[in-house]
Amino acid sequence: MEDKELEFVCGENCPHYKKINEVKNVEPNIEEIVSLADMFKLFADNTRLRIICSILNTELCVCDLCELLEMNQSTVSHQLGLLRNAKLVKYRKEGKQVYYSLQDEHVEKIISLSLEHILEEGNKYGM
Repeated sequence: MEDKELEFVCGENCPHYKKINEVKNVEPNIEEIVSLADMFKLFADNTRLRIICSILNTELCVCDLCELLEMNQSTVSHQLGLLRNAKLVKYRKEGKQVYYSLQDEHVEKIISLSLEHILEEGNKYGM
């Protein structure tokens, strides 16, 4: 290992069992971790993330999303179905049109906080 890498490794083997047990008592269980990972996988797709960002502050019908994203209805509908099944978006029908919005304020917070994080000065993530 390079010297710089060693800066991030403990110099001796000394587990802090009290802290370890405290973490074990509050950390999510394995099922919750799997669900969380699955949710983040949904956010990792550019199309789904664009859809979520498009309806961040307003509801849009499927036709509006297709036009905005320059994608066909089949593609948009498929991605909306995945988001709907994960309870990230909700829909309402008005006649023949279907309008989509975020399921709740939690989704908005996740996106808003993530955007705020990457836009902070000095936090470039290769941008």
